[in-house]
Amino acid sequence: MSEERGCSPASVALAFIIGGALGASLALLFAPEGGRQTRTRLKDLATDVKDRSTDLVEDVKDCVEDALGVSREIFDEKKTILTAAYQAGKEAMDRERSKLLER
Repeated sequence: MSEERGCSPASVALAFIIGGALGASLALLFAPEGGRQTRTRLKDLATDVKDRSTDLVEDVKDCVEDALGVSREIFDEKKTILTAAYQAGKEAMDRERSKLLER
């Protein structure tokens, strides 16, 4: 009997994340710069990431708002078409019913 052994994608992803965190920690410990310079660099990096993420959130928000606007326009257009078709069908049914009752 042979057993297939494999790693789940979640395990692989977790291993990469842990490895990345461990590597970053070791890089900070063995960095040639002093503690003050490293902290300043990390603070600048954190500020940059914050600014970029804020910009990204705004861009995504704008895209979602645009998509919602277009979706609303399409919905209103289709709703108008369906309402008109329903009314036309109802009127046609009423005409045919009247013709049948006259006989």
